Amino acid sequence: NLLIIALTQYMVRWCLIYPILKTRGFELQFSNFHFFLIVLSTVMIAAAGYIINDYFDVRIDKINKPQHLVIDKGVKRRVAMGAHTVINIIAVIISLYVSYSIGVWKLGLIYFICALGLWFYSTTFKRQFLIGNIVIATFTALVPLVVGVYELIPCYIKYLVLDYTRSEEHTSELQSLTNL
Repeated sequence: NLLIIALTQYMVRWCLIYPILKTRGFELQFSNFHFFLIVLSTVMIAAAGYIINDYFDVRIDKINKPQHLVIDKGVKRRVAMGAHTVINIIAVIISLYVSYSIGVWKLGLIYFICALGLWFYSTTFKRQFLIGNIVIATFTALVPLVVGVYELIPCYIKYLVLDYTRSEEHTSELQSLTNL
């Protein structure tokens, strides 16, 4: 599943966003390195979500899937909890770094909210009718959407905002907007 998440994000970038931008005469503005970091952060959040879900399902998995049990059988519960925490912290820091580097640090909050959401899903939401499914469906939908958000904001800044501010015919309009 983690490989599919990474592949999905790369496919959205190169097979959807890039061709659309290219047909309109625009270029990708998000560097390959920063894009890799966003994909890495997404995969890390998902991995931490799997870890915490397994942590809280140990009793059920001992009955239903004893041959697939990882926590308690191969990995101590304390180690799993520590790994979950460290992976989430690193993933959120990476996303905040990338968000800050494109000038919209608040985008990193998406990853923080997802990390918290996966925690609450594992502890509470998955036992509630429909809410657990909605939470997971939302996070699944964010996998390709976050690529668009992170990829298109630098394009918006370069092609619309900067070009608009450079244009002499819009200087008076820009000055009236900044006076508001």
